[in-house]
Amino acid sequence: MAGPLAPERTPDTTPGEDFDLDRPWVTVVWDDPVNLMTYVTFVLQELFGYDEQTATELMLQVHHEGKAIVSSGPRERMEHDTSRLHAYGLWASYQRDS
Repeated sequence: MAGPLAPERTPDTTPGEDFDLDRPWVTVVWDDPVNLMTYVTFVLQELFGYDEQTATELMLQVHHEGKAIVSSGPRERMEHDTSRLHAYGLWASYQRDS
């Protein structure tokens, strides 16, 4: 039974883990062999309100680097953003920001 002191760290706990709760979540769009670049640009404008230049830059990042972070914030919102991207046929996931 735990006493009045905080429990000691266990060996499998990594340094900096205490700050995990402070890190935002992000939504990542992944490159896929199906969707046209113009369509990805359109979806980013439609769902996130990006102007054409910003949406194009994000699409090119997806195309050249294989992925791009398109939104960040609370986990629930990133789950929702990922779900909306899936509804448009894009490959997307959410994760803790690194």
